[in-house]
Amino acid sequence: MLISTRGRYVLRVMIDIAEHGNGNYIPLKDIAERQCISLKYMESIMAVLSKHGLIDGVRGKSGGYRLNRKPEEYKIGELLSVTEGSLAPVSCLENGSPECPRVAQCRTISMWTKLDDLIAGFFDSITLADLLKKD
Repeated sequence: MLISTRGRYVLRVMIDIAEHGNGNYIPLKDIAERQCISLKYMESIMAVLSKHGLIDGVRGKSGGYRLNRKPEEYKIGELLSVTEGSLAPVSCLENGSPECPRVAQCRTISMWTKLDDLIAGFFDSITLADLLKKD
């Protein structure tokens, strides 16, 4: 499993909005500057987050982006699934994949299923609020 740059940036952006927003809209330019992410790339990230209902955006002079839920209501698994799709360790466990014709004889499927459950459980046990805490 390898989390993409886009997936890592989504987490950075959501942490930034949670830290600096206080319920207010934050200009995209401010987030991009703090996170050292190009505006063009930020626009594509925000479009995905907005499309999935994870943030609210307003255009115009006082516009920007804000969280539409409390940080403790965002699970990291949910945020990563927006960009990564499946975090399944093998393709036969991805959502929508056809059942493997060898599943009845597969000696490794239970191992992969357990790993998939561990990964999902791990990311779903962490919230955005958890990432806001400084170690």
